Parts: sequence; C-alpha cells; structure tokens
Amino acid sequence: VIPAEAQKGRRVEQDAAFQATRKGAVRPLRSIENEIVPEMKARGADYIGAEFDGESLRYRLKFIDEKGRVVWVDVNAKSGAILGKTGG
Repeated sequence: VIPAEAQKGRRVEQDAAFQATRKGAVRPLRSIENEIVPEMKARGADYIGAEFDGESLRYRLKFIDEKGRVVWVDVNAKSGAILGKTGG
C-alpha cells in the first residue's frame, strides 16, 4: 500500500510530465525509455521505473544492476541526452 502523500506526489509528477510533453517542452518518457533501457539491459541492468523533475526538465531512470545495486540514469527530457549516471 502506497501512503496517500506519496500517491499525491507521484500524481503531481505525472501531471507535470504530461503537461510538459503536451506543450512540446519535453520528449515523451516512452521515447526516452526506448533509447536508454535497451542500452542498460545490454549491460545486465533491469529497468525499475522513472521520475520526472519538472523544474530541471529531467527524467531519472532507475535500474538494478546484476550485482543488485541501484543505478540512476539522469536524462535531459528535451534532448534525450544522458546527463549522468550514479550508483552501481
């Protein structure tokens, strides 16, 4: 069960991503995933999900590597360029 506050925060994040995509300010998450996820899977990482930061227009994709470590891939939501990776 997800706490109500977490659900509310997630909903706000999703609404921000939807509005930014509608306005053409960012690429749809699905198109970003289609580029990043196969590359990470080829390296042995499983995709967990994504977050959207409307202030910095950044997607943060979460993976688990083959050693069980969390890896975050920060992606420019407008260009799709990888900004950095942390963890793992």
